[in-house]
Amino acid sequence: MDTSAIPGYSPGFKKPPATLRLKRKRLRRSDHAVASAPPAACGAAPRAPSALARRNPFSSLDNAPRAAGTTRTRERQDLRPPPPSRGSPSAAPFWQLLEPVCEDKPVRREEPSEGIDIHTLTDELHLPVAVPEVSSSPRHEFPADWSIKTRLLFMSSQPFSWAEHLKAQEEAQGFAQHCRAIETNLPQTIQEPKLSTELRCAFQQSLVYWLHPSLPWLQLFPRIGADRKIAGKACPWSQDEALQQVLMSDWSVSITSLYNLLKAKLCPYFYVCTYQFTVLFRAAGLAGSDVITAEISPTTRGLREAMKNEGIEFSLPLVEESRTRKQNNSEVNLEAEVSNSLEVGNSMELGEEPAPSDDDDDESFSWLEEMGVQDKVKKPDVLSIKLRKEKHEVQVDHKPESLVLVRGTNTFTLLNFLINCKSLVAVAGPQAGLPPTLLSPVAFRGGTMQMLKARSINAKARVHLAYEDIFSLEIVGPVLPHSLHSLTMLLRSAQKGAFSAVLYTHEPTAVFNTNLNNANPALNKEAIHKDLPTCGLHPKTLDQLSQCPTLGKSSIRFLEMKDYAYTWKS
Repeated sequence: MDTSAIPGYSPGFKKPPATLRLKRKRLRRSDHAVASAPPAACGAAPRAPSALARRNPFSSLDNAPRAAGTTRTRERQDLRPPPPSRGSPSAAPFWQLLEPVCEDKPVRREEPSEGIDIHTLTDELHLPVAVPEVSSSPRHEFPADWSIKTRLLFMSSQPFSWAEHLKAQEEAQGFAQHCRAIETNLPQTIQEPKLSTELRCAFQQSLVYWLHPSLPWLQLFPRIGADRKIAGKACPWSQDEALQQVLMSDWSVSITSLYNLLKAKLCPYFYVCTYQFTVLFRAAGLAGSDVITAEISPTTRGLREAMKNEGIEFSLPLVEESRTRKQNNSEVNLEAEVSNSLEVGNSMELGEEPAPSDDDDDESFSWLEEMGVQDKVKKPDVLSIKLRKEKHEVQVDHKPESLVLVRGTNTFTLLNFLINCKSLVAVAGPQAGLPPTLLSPVAFRGGTMQMLKARSINAKARVHLAYEDIFSLEIVGPVLPHSLHSLTMLLRSAQKGAFSAVLYTHEPTAVFNTNLNNANPALNKEAIHKDLPTCGLHPKTLDQLSQCPTLGKSSIRFLEMKDYAYTWKS
């Protein structure tokens, strides 16, 4: 094939079609300018056509012929950075302003499930979460957050070198302090955190949690939406019913042990994480309740019907709250509007449907009888009417509004229900035959001690045409409520009362921050500390978790401390 006949062909040099179109467009403009301009305007005598047609096959910007000494000079002038304004710091070269620069020294790295990219790190430092809600004023304590965090990213102007390279003695001491529930009280400010053995041991202590079952090759949290992460991993129990029975029998012993510890107030709370929903058991005295409570989210109508059939009494706090709010709004509308028709009209404007009643179902076809055509119209059967009545109940399935609350002795019935429930374990898919995950802040029968993964990163980022040091500490894993509070107490002392944190929430558990309106007025701090003396929590952490939840269906996304006072966004 004779390639010399192809227009614009350069041997050994190929360009995408879009680039070729651009070059041809520039070529036509250049030819038109040369043809129309007088010789004096061009600044040189006309050249031969062969000279104009000659091209540079190695040019990276423009292969089109151009008037000599004009276009390329103008392009070079356009690339020059603008001069710095008066009063501003000297501008750095533009190529240095394109991305942050990491320090040259190597940084110790572990391999958590989620890593940090320097670009996202600098973005999170300045714009951590785009949410409008902020605490009204700085406070000495932030509200309890009962959601499970999957990742924490702490940032500070002070380095986190004290959290690196713990000695073997410090790790062992941290484990011992956790198992013996030893209380650590640090001073308000630690001058040399890296030299503080007490701080480093307490840091190790705050990273401990307990897990069942323990399968090191599988990531057992989160379980909701984890099929993709578990797929392809070795699961010998998926096709072995005998092995599944052994796993479930061992799991039943572990969850029973946890409930007994909870009832004896030796365990403050624990989570049951299934592939469809999560259960939070809390001891009496926590979250403003004087009895044991259990919350389940999200739920379905099928699960709620199964619980009713087992005799478990429960409530739907968010549904009841919404119903009460609608009733109050209806009363206000009745006082403001005399006519009932106007009230119905207002509710229809809001997109709400009136709840169906038995009278409506029985009398909705009476007008057909008056017209004498009742036999010619097919009426809905009993099943259709029943489904219509249950429409509003089914609409909350898989949503935060489906939160179920179980109180008192009904939690023991719920425990038996979970142990015997066939649908608690998936029968197909990557999680088939795998028992639910149990997470606890304290040891229990069959539980395995686990550690949250921690690593520090030092970087530099451009801020206002200058570079500033960024010190960050990343915590990865199922961060339970007590661990979040313990870590903030350590950072308060180690970082001199100034740090910020981005919190990543396991969304199905955010609804556990709902205020259940079950606070006992007679419940006070003295009674709580008297009833929960050996639950394994620090007294300040216990005091925080005993307060009534105030975050609603949301959770803390951003936490900041300045001058030893907290502000947060949710």
